[in-house]
Amino acid sequence: MDTFIAPTSTDEALKAIYLTAEDLNIAASLLYQAYHDDPLLMKILKSDKSTASSYEKKLRALIREELNSFWQGHQPLIGLFKGESLKAVACVFKSDTQMKAQRYWHWRLKLMLSAGYLTTQQLIEKESAIREELNEYSTYHFLAFIAVAPGMQKQGLGRYLLRALDDLIENDNETAGLAVYVTRDDLHNLFITSGFKCLKALAFSNVQGSLLFKTKI
Repeated sequence: MDTFIAPTSTDEALKAIYLTAEDLNIAASLLYQAYHDDPLLMKILKSDKSTASSYEKKLRALIREELNSFWQGHQPLIGLFKGESLKAVACVFKSDTQMKAQRYWHWRLKLMLSAGYLTTQQLIEKESAIREELNEYSTYHFLAFIAVAPGMQKQGLGRYLLRALDDLIENDNETAGLAVYVTRDDLHNLFITSGFKCLKALAFSNVQGSLLFKTKI
């Protein structure tokens, strides 16, 4: 998908567009670097016997299979480009699609083989719990991943990308808004100052986080 979404800055070199198949490897690299130290993923993917290399292998597998499931499910994979270079990425899915908590059987099988059965079950249980908390909304979008390239943080790219997501939500007549679950304080502040409201504090694997929602205007 290469449909233009919206310009997000007065900088003409900066644009938000749907990713193509050729962009997925770079997107996976950005997500891997952004989520390498994510407290919840570290808790779920690591065990007492895990080595650094085994954790990184599981994380790469998780990101790879997640991107594949988004791509195959025709869900929005949005990149923020500066010129021809991918600087930020967001992965979004719509609640009324086939990407349910159980996911596609091939996604589950691949993830179990690469990351392990317990890891897969914990991730599915997390997604199921979040969906249950969002049952009051008939249809919504959920931001599963967001990442900014190393060395590009604190330059407003995350906010630019969120503005592009605003355009995505506003152009969908069915959706009530955009939800996200965050465990990091810096991301929590980014979303709150971008118009998201806290729905509920949720903990998974003893890691505290917040379920946030931005209602469609």
